[in-house]
Amino acid sequence: MHKTELHPDAVRLIRARRGGRLHVRESLDPARAALVVVDMQTAFLKPGLPSEVPMARDIVPNINRLAAAFRAAGGTVVWVYTTFDDDIFAEWSSFLGGTVSPELAQRIVGQLRDGAEGHALWPGMDVEDGDMRAVKRRFSAFIHGSSDIEDRLRARGVDTLAVTGTLTNVCCESTARDAMMRNFNVIMVSDGNATYTDAIHNASLTSMSISFADVMTADQVIGALTPIGSRIGAAAAE
Repeated sequence: MHKTELHPDAVRLIRARRGGRLHVRESLDPARAALVVVDMQTAFLKPGLPSEVPMARDIVPNINRLAAAFRAAGGTVVWVYTTFDDDIFAEWSSFLGGTVSPELAQRIVGQLRDGAEGHALWPGMDVEDGDMRAVKRRFSAFIHGSSDIEDRLRARGVDTLAVTGTLTNVCCESTARDAMMRNFNVIMVSDGNATYTDAIHNASLTSMSISFADVMTADQVIGALTPIGSRIGAAAAE
């Protein structure tokens, strides 16, 4: 699990902007809140696959605990999948063959095609039939043309998102930034996100904390949902 440490300069700025408080809100309305789980797919968690993020395996229990609390409180749980097809090479050449080599791009895309081993959610994720599933075709689920997640969440009256998954600084950060710009209230769950190193994780959360999102632990989010959610979180932690 990453050791989260927001930069002291950011903490001072946040408290100055929020009247001494570190967090935007102390309670959440479950009916208007969703847990957004980004890319917890086999491609990112299985050892040896080209997109592997080893630390992502460590956040599985926290995400499952959050999902249980959101369901029990009446909130929404959304599992977001990266899904690629052959068109992606022409549509997104700046990344596939640009910032990564053509050879690596082929391996990444191959594992994130519908039906590939890497495309499926990691077997350790606790998914239930009533959960929402959403496909995305870019790092962000909220950028135009990537996904239908915004319309589906709006239809449920959701205005607050707790973002978890991998990578903290790529798909999770991109999704959270664009969600905030689309007028959702956003929480980055510090121990529910993972990337390659603590330094990269903390740089991302520090940047996000200033203007784009609140940063809270899984326990803090569960405690903010409802007394029921708090009891579930406490019991799971024992």
